[in-house]
Amino acid sequence: MTIPITLTCADYPRIMPIATGAVKPEGIDLTFVLGQAGSWGSRAEMLSRALNDPTVQGGEQSMARHLLRVDRGDRSHVALPAFPLRNLTARDIYVRRDGPVRAVADLTGKRAGMYSWSASGSIWYRHLLRFLGVEQEALTWFIGNIDSPEWAVPEPDLPSFVNTAPQGKALAQMLADGEIDVLFSPPRPKRFGSGDGPIVRLFPDYRPIEMEYVRKFNVWPPQHLFVIRREAWLANKSIARSLTDAFVRSNEVYAAQLRSFPYVTPWMEADLEASEPVLSLEAHADGLEANRHAIDLFCAHAHHIGLTRRRVTVEEYFAEYLES
Repeated sequence: MTIPITLTCADYPRIMPIATGAVKPEGIDLTFVLGQAGSWGSRAEMLSRALNDPTVQGGEQSMARHLLRVDRGDRSHVALPAFPLRNLTARDIYVRRDGPVRAVADLTGKRAGMYSWSASGSIWYRHLLRFLGVEQEALTWFIGNIDSPEWAVPEPDLPSFVNTAPQGKALAQMLADGEIDVLFSPPRPKRFGSGDGPIVRLFPDYRPIEMEYVRKFNVWPPQHLFVIRREAWLANKSIARSLTDAFVRSNEVYAAQLRSFPYVTPWMEADLEASEPVLSLEAHADGLEANRHAIDLFCAHAHHIGLTRRRVTVEEYFAEYLES
């Protein structure tokens, strides 16, 4: 008898081997509810449903949100060491073409925009800044939506140097208008890349900085993982290991496909060959031990910047998984 499990997730190519059933978790009849067309809005819906939709047993979730739950003693969800989303972050720093920020040294004392103070990506952004020699307190921050003028939901307990963006103000527009000087954004702002548009990357050639970061920390920063509801896990604790093992195998299948058919872009094979000495495809491997260092670094930096009251350990973060 197999256990029916339904999970939500964005439609990342990397998870397709398990989402299509090419890889099957032992003892589980797995169904995916997937986002559509790589949409950021659709992905946000999947993240919300993983926690709030009673018709599913879990799904893709923010690493930071789970970390904050653990810090508060909330064990309502079980984290699996399976990470569908990772990102290197120097590429996500945008400035105004004619603005005052041209180099890292120009950041001190400037006004910065970011989509969230407590999201996984924003934790890694501040880790990158520290690597570049800039502490978070060196900037004045504004938290809001990137391109949408709708008022962002205020985050509680923000430090004194962090503000909520003014109502009706999108951060990308604030950057273009000179109301902020730098923007940290995972989606490309709509006014970026339009020839002589007002928004450009701080690091047009971001690869050398990201490769230096990888060499120093030996990490491809994970940002999302999978969670399952505690009641589903309690009904049969073996599902945590079975699902994680399947995600590990799915990643292996995806990596093999990349090597066998590297034709997604004209020069993808050259990119794969150039990246392998620094960041192998196995750097995206799932499983606890393969990611212990990255998770510990994430938890340590979240505590360093004041998001958690204590440094949560890897064992705390994955306590239920380790029990299963």
